[in-house]
Amino acid sequence: MALLEVQDLHTFYGSIEALKGISFQVDEGEIVALLGSNGAGKTTTLRSISGLERARSGSVRFAGQEIQRTAAHRIVQLGLGHVPEGRRIFVNLTVEENLMLGGYLLRRTPHEVQLRRDEVFERLPRLLERRHQLAGTLSGGEQQMLAIGRALITRPRLLALDEPSMGLAPILVQAIFHTIAEIRKSGTAILLVEQNARQALRLADRGYVLETGSIVLQDDAKALAENRRVQAAYLGGEPEVAL
Repeated sequence: MALLEVQDLHTFYGSIEALKGISFQVDEGEIVALLGSNGAGKTTTLRSISGLERARSGSVRFAGQEIQRTAAHRIVQLGLGHVPEGRRIFVNLTVEENLMLGGYLLRRTPHEVQLRRDEVFERLPRLLERRHQLAGTLSGGEQQMLAIGRALITRPRLLALDEPSMGLAPILVQAIFHTIAEIRKSGTAILLVEQNARQALRLADRGYVLETGSIVLQDDAKALAENRRVQAAYLGGEPEVAL
């Protein structure tokens, strides 16, 4: 059984149909890449499965449970984490305060929050070095690490990442993708929306291509990387990043 199963999902913004009946799945422990140009519906897809947008129809099942009408905070509790595009950290709070807010749903068990914070610091030691620094003074790569760390506080079974390398220098992109690979090694499944399609397909097990709200291609990552249509649309001139 798939960890995440999306069936015939339709999401609208007013009268505009942003998702036109998409279906896909993510299995335990795998990385699935979601590719497409700007406006294809990638961010809407992540927001629809995490409860930040309400689909008009269709089904979203997580760990066998229907969550399409479940509140966003409850979806987090079930084990689906979401790192949004643009990081959305609290710039006037310290690194540690941002992480502690990530554990807000565990506020009645402060010892558990501290334990999970320490797990994040162990996995992302740069955040430990910056724990008392205001988040707004971090570099772009450090801010992205913080956004990921805040989501990891919840120990998600699946982590949805929206454009984690956006706006970062190549050396920082390398660090972010290395972090994603390490998260996967721990058993967490990843649903990855990423502008660096070449690198996303090198990291992923499978992939889907979205165009104007519809899935037009799906295959294992290697086959998609070799697909001429994908190469022409998404892989031209993108640099390789070693893991």
